[in-house]
Amino acid sequence: MTYYNKLSEVSYNPKVRAWRFRVEIHRIYRFYSYVTNSGPFYTYVLEDEDGSKMEMTVYGDYDRFRGLENEEGSWVEIFLVEVESSYPGFQATNSRFKLTAKRDTQVRIIDPLNNRFFMDFKNIHAISHMSHREQNYPIDTMGVVFNTEAHFDDPARPRMVFYIRDNIDSQIKCVATGEQAYAFRDGLENMRGGQVIVDLKMWRVWNKTFTKIIYIYTYYFGPPDLWLETECGISDFRFNPRLSEVVDFRQSLLNSDPYVHKYGVEDLV
Repeated sequence: MTYYNKLSEVSYNPKVRAWRFRVEIHRIYRFYSYVTNSGPFYTYVLEDEDGSKMEMTVYGDYDRFRGLENEEGSWVEIFLVEVESSYPGFQATNSRFKLTAKRDTQVRIIDPLNNRFFMDFKNIHAISHMSHREQNYPIDTMGVVFNTEAHFDDPARPRMVFYIRDNIDSQIKCVATGEQAYAFRDGLENMRGGQVIVDLKMWRVWNKTFTKIIYIYTYYFGPPDLWLETECGISDFRFNPRLSEVVDFRQSLLNSDPYVHKYGVEDLV
């Protein structure tokens, strides 16, 4: 189960944006800016499971929020949102703080009833074709772990490097850093036998393109070096979670295996 912050836990720190909320859109207000003569913009009154309420304002015409103004009463999952102090004046809640959505804020409509580990999966083979804009947002993906490298010599910069592949043999390097590095190492050691399917939630795509500068011209050479890495403390992972997507993925692995086609093996060993 994913850990979510409570609205009552929010505190103001401009350097911290690693909040994650699961809230209901209690009410929606539309407003216009008479200073810039622009809009409409929207303020969402959010309520979590404990009954705490807080406002979130979206000032930009961001694609991921388009249509959300029609989802009053829906439950959403929100990542990467800024916290600000409330100003005197009319407020729909009595909270000391308010939220402000930015261009990279993540919001997804979810079903709160089954308390499932919600993920929006990106195929591994599609990551190399993602646009530069898409790579600026954390993504979810899954794959079979087939190689690991532990780097714990420097206590200040622990890293757990591992590789995952999908059902068509596309693969990608992944790097867990900080506390996630130790958690991945310990979690993998506790898995007993068989292939391990790992689900990565909100991991950053890193693109290292080698460059050569001659005078005022920049030349790019070699294919982009892509990998996934934990980011801002909001990244998460699970081993073999009980999700329908994982069941489908496991079955697709079986269906794509030539040995399975020949001998009719029914499950992964």
